[in-house]
Amino acid sequence: MSGTSLETAEVNRLLSRLSAVDDHVARRYPGARAARQPVHTCYVPADRVDAEVLRRWGSEALSALDSHAATPEALASALGLSGEIAGAVHPRVRSKLASDPVEDLRIDFEDGYLAPAGAADPDAVEDADAERTAGVVADWLRDGVAPGVFGLRVKSFDTPQLRARSVRTLDVFLTALLARHGSVPDGLVLTFPKVVDVAQVEVFVEVLALAERRFGLADGALRFEIQVETTQSIVDSEGRFALPRFLGAGAGRVSGLHFGTYDYTAACGLTAAHQHLAHGACDFARHAMQVAAAGTGVFLSDGSTNVLPVGEQVEHGWRTHYDLLRRSLAHGFYQSWDLHPAQLVTRYAAVFAAFRDSAGAEAARLAAYTSAAGGAVLDEPATARALAASFVRALDNGATDAEEVESMTGLAEDDLRALGRL
Repeated sequence: MSGTSLETAEVNRLLSRLSAVDDHVARRYPGARAARQPVHTCYVPADRVDAEVLRRWGSEALSALDSHAATPEALASALGLSGEIAGAVHPRVRSKLASDPVEDLRIDFEDGYLAPAGAADPDAVEDADAERTAGVVADWLRDGVAPGVFGLRVKSFDTPQLRARSVRTLDVFLTALLARHGSVPDGLVLTFPKVVDVAQVEVFVEVLALAERRFGLADGALRFEIQVETTQSIVDSEGRFALPRFLGAGAGRVSGLHFGTYDYTAACGLTAAHQHLAHGACDFARHAMQVAAAGTGVFLSDGSTNVLPVGEQVEHGWRTHYDLLRRSLAHGFYQSWDLHPAQLVTRYAAVFAAFRDSAGAEAARLAAYTSAAGGAVLDEPATARALAASFVRALDNGATDAEEVESMTGLAEDDLRALGRL
């Protein structure tokens, strides 16, 4: 046995101080969540949400596809795809739009929502919309047609006059939903916008805890996303990195960080011509979000583009949306916001094409890793996990299927999912 010089007891005493660090890291950075992340969030003002909104978004998206890109060749021309990629993507886009067009829908009571002009009692109108949309969600759940993720965006806490209204809308919605459905449904998520101070997160968490006690729900049953759309949500008034403090204040309830393109760029002083997702100011905010959320299990979502594929601008709107989506995907943002049904065409075209552009090389690397056969790239276990996760996302969103993946990687679906969770 080799000789040593350091006192074992003294070394153990020093190392024991790291136990607290181990506990903190385990709590704060539990790793990736088992839940599936949707590829988008569809943003719909509350007054436009009815029983047919899911079917309507899918129908309008299919109509746009048929009118402007009915064939793989037309889609290739519109988006600059190769014939091979377009041939593989086009039928899958059509299938997705027909069967599962909306993966995540947010009923919006904030920026996109306005009570009817001239309403004698705007509060009564909002109460009615909150109760009605809760009924819509309950019916979706009863009929088995609800998106995988759904919920509402409440008004922000940054305006004193709107705080009580924000809480009331949430209260009315939850009261009606629980009365109809009986429990908090899987997939329910709340969106908390325009956060400028950690105290707002703390108060929102306390409101949710109050609601849980009132409704007899389990602690932590109500989860929420934080919208990152203020400069103070990146760097606070004391010069501190704000997002880690927001996540800490969320007390395990924060499920996502969602970027807000236009409020954030406006807050940075950018003029309208430069308010877009590809601006460097947005890159800075997104990278800050990535650093804050890494290892926490909190999902990241990019923002939206207001260049819509409508009227004579369908192909321009599609190409703008497609290019921005590919850029988001390259930056590791696998979800972002859609504002119009026709954007679903380019949503799935971009997601599916991005997978196919890299699938061959990634499959070869994954096969080499799992077979220990080596190859031109020597991957670490963390990279192998990321490679597997990309195939899992493609399986979940419809970009591929288990048979195709197994033929590419040599891995059955269960083995692939297990590797992606390691």
